[in-house]
Amino acid sequence: MITDGTAVTREDVAAAARRIAGFVLRTPVLEVSPGLFMKLELLQHSGSFKVRGAFNRILSAGTLPDSGVIAASGGNHGLAVAYAARTLGVRAEIFVPEVTSPVKVAGLAALGAHVTQTGAIYAEAAEAAAKRAAETGALPVHAYDQPEVIAGQGTTGLEIMEQTGGVDSVLVAVGGGGFAAGITLGTGDAGGGGGPRVVAVEPELIPTLNAALRAGEPVPVGVSGVGADALGASSIGGLAFGVLSGPRVRSVLVPDEAIVAARRTLWERHRVVAEHAGAAAYAALLSGAYRPEDGERVAVVVCGSNTDPAGL
Repeated sequence: MITDGTAVTREDVAAAARRIAGFVLRTPVLEVSPGLFMKLELLQHSGSFKVRGAFNRILSAGTLPDSGVIAASGGNHGLAVAYAARTLGVRAEIFVPEVTSPVKVAGLAALGAHVTQTGAIYAEAAEAAAKRAAETGALPVHAYDQPEVIAGQGTTGLEIMEQTGGVDSVLVAVGGGGFAAGITLGTGDAGGGGGPRVVAVEPELIPTLNAALRAGEPVPVGVSGVGADALGASSIGGLAFGVLSGPRVRSVLVPDEAIVAARRTLWERHRVVAEHAGAAAYAALLSGAYRPEDGERVAVVVCGSNTDPAGL
C-alpha cells in the first residue's frame, strides 16, 4: 500500500479499484479487427480516464477541508476533479492555462467548479494553483504526479487485461506520464515484473518521456501542437518516470499530422469522437511509428473525448 508517498505498486492499483468501484465506469473494449482492441476510456465520466485518479485521491484523503479540493489542469483533469467533487459534495477550484479549449472551460463551469484561467502553459497554471492551495488549505489533486492519482489511473490497466483476456502490448498517450505509469502497473503481474509491453506515445512537439529517457532523468521540454491542452506537461512526472524507465516500456513519437489523421480515422471508421490527445496512441499504429509483429495482440487506449466535433 502507499505509505511514504514516493512509490506506487500494483497492490495500490488493486486497492484503488476497490475504492472507486461505483464511482467510475467500466468502459468498453472493442475488438475492431482480430487481435486489435480499443479501450474506449473516452466514454468515462467527464470524458476521460482522469476521474479514476481524481476519485482515488479524494476518497483516500479522509476528512476534507472546508475549502475542498484544488487542481491545475490542461482541461481533462480539471473536469475529472470537478466531476468527482460534485459527486462527493465538496468544493472544487480549478486552474487552467490559456491554451485550454473553450469546450473544456465551459464544461468546468457547468460542473460548478470555480475556474481561473491563467498562464500560457500547464506549468504556469500549476504554479498558481499551488500558491492558492497554500493560502486556502484545499486538498491538492495533482494531474499526474501523485501516488493515489497514478494508482487510480492504473485501474484502466486491470480492466484491459480482464476484458481482452490478455494482450502483448498496450499503446497509451503520455503527457505527464501518470496514466501510462498506472497502466504499466495495472497490466503487470502480481509480482510487478512481467506483463505486456507498454508503448508510450507522445507528440513530437511534447516529448516529455522520450527526452527524459535520453537524459536519464526528467527534463523540461517545449509545449506546443495539437495535443498541448491535454498532453501539455513541460516534463515527465518523477513518480511516472520511475515506472516508465523500466524494461517493459517503449517510447515512440508521432507528428501532429499523424494525430490529426488518427482522430479523423477514428470517426470515419469507428464513429468514435476523440480529442487529439485521445487519438495519439492510435496515431502510432496508423503512422507506423509502432509496428506490431504478426499475431501480436494489441490494445489501444482512446483516452479522451472533450473536443468540438465540428472540427471533424
